[in-house]
Amino acid sequence: MITDNIFQQFRDLIENSKQISLIAHPNPDGDALGSSLAMYHALHSFKNLRVIVPNSFPSFLEWMPGADQIMIFDHQFRQAESFIKSSDLIICLDFNTLKRIDRIAPIIKASGAKCVLIDHHLEPDPDFDLAISNIHASSTSELVFDVIEKLGYLPQDIAAFSSCIYVGIMTDTGSFSYSCNHGRPYEITAFLVDKGLDVAHIHNLVYDTFSESRIRLLGHLLNKRMKVIPEYRAAFISLSMADQKKYNYQVGDSEGIVNYALSIQGIRLAAFFTEKPELVRVSLRSKGNLSVNLLARKYYHGGGHKNAAGGNSYNTIRKAEIEFRKILEENKVLLQNES
Repeated sequence: MITDNIFQQFRDLIENSKQISLIAHPNPDGDALGSSLAMYHALHSFKNLRVIVPNSFPSFLEWMPGADQIMIFDHQFRQAESFIKSSDLIICLDFNTLKRIDRIAPIIKASGAKCVLIDHHLEPDPDFDLAISNIHASSTSELVFDVIEKLGYLPQDIAAFSSCIYVGIMTDTGSFSYSCNHGRPYEITAFLVDKGLDVAHIHNLVYDTFSESRIRLLGHLLNKRMKVIPEYRAAFISLSMADQKKYNYQVGDSEGIVNYALSIQGIRLAAFFTEKPELVRVSLRSKGNLSVNLLARKYYHGGGHKNAAGGNSYNTIRKAEIEFRKILEENKVLLQNES
């Protein structure tokens, strides 16, 4: 539960700060950018602050208000490092441990700044100076809206703030198809619509502006790279570096593809493997009470939510596929039981 005392502590930290760094997780998605940019729009009129992300974000999110002001750590290392070091308040959004931002974490720790967590993932790290955590929130953007509203920081010109909040809620719930079985995300959306938010336009910008190469990649992956394992009620899709090169892969092109495997009737667990030079990125999705958060923590050095989690496999992509089949065998009773 987020108490009034926690809100007051956060207000005091903001009011007494001179410079604020807003940090999102690697491979920032709609909720990471939405929550960070919403916080930026709520505070930038009276605070010196910047959003800093570890690496590039998808092109279909580049339109977001304030996205052109984001510092990308991999591309602007010196500027980002300097800004973090001179900040006296650091706000981490949409991740639950500094281990997620390995190259940035030592800079934060050395800065001496107060470090605040705002997040909705399971098991938040206790090492933050202040944690604003609600694992029942649909998204970190939902949580940011509630924080900003509670503190009285809703901007008078709310358009940019509204767009960012809605992107976060929309993308982290699959356009309100999961993780939103409570009223709050709908109440927030209704409030923003009443303030002029054009939800159809934003949906179009995020989901209906794909490149031809992205659509062809999707077709190739579903036709040639998806494997269904009915005896385990599971399926997986693999994206090799060769396929990435062939289809001119860009950051974000594989966003949501894992859900196609999960949408197959009878499938309860889906995995998406993305080959990197030194590892394989693993995205896991599930239905019902099957916790992929537990699987990600146990097998892939990762974590997340009950039905959506991720991690890494330090193997080749082919060995990662074999490893996944072994994991299915180890957990076959869990997978075969009805949820």
